[in-house]
Amino acid sequence: MPEPHIFEHRSTIPTTLDAIQAFHEHPKAFQRLTPPPVFIQVHRNELDTLTNGEVEFTMWMGLIPIRWIARHEPGPIDTSFIDRQIKGPLESWEHQHIFEPVEDGVILIDRITLAHQPGWKGWLTRLCFDGIPLRLLFVYRHLRTRRALRQRRTEP
Repeated sequence: MPEPHIFEHRSTIPTTLDAIQAFHEHPKAFQRLTPPPVFIQVHRNELDTLTNGEVEFTMWMGLIPIRWIARHEPGPIDTSFIDRQIKGPLESWEHQHIFEPVEDGVILIDRITLAHQPGWKGWLTRLCFDGIPLRLLFVYRHLRTRRALRQRRTEP
């Protein structure tokens, strides 16, 4: 099995723990956090909570469909959750979503432990799910989270 490696992106979001958890619990959160031109088509959402259940979806990268099944589980701390690839394009993918309250908001930490399949499939997933594309995805996701929570704060 290929050696997994860890990617991490963190930001301080000026919000409350309740607000950031509610944002992630929203049924459309996954679609809202996916940058264009990628499109998410959810086939089955059996989440009871952020820490329990499965989601089956297709990630459309242009005309290319990539099918995933992700299981949600408790994370490493009480204010976290994990989505783990059960079926998908990588050898393994574990995404920890960690929310750490601090004086000026919440530190949002996305920590991903991933491994690529051997051969040509692994080369393809390195192009889409690692390095610069992964960094750009999480810069977008953190900016989108910050913007959505700022708008929620300013709405009457």
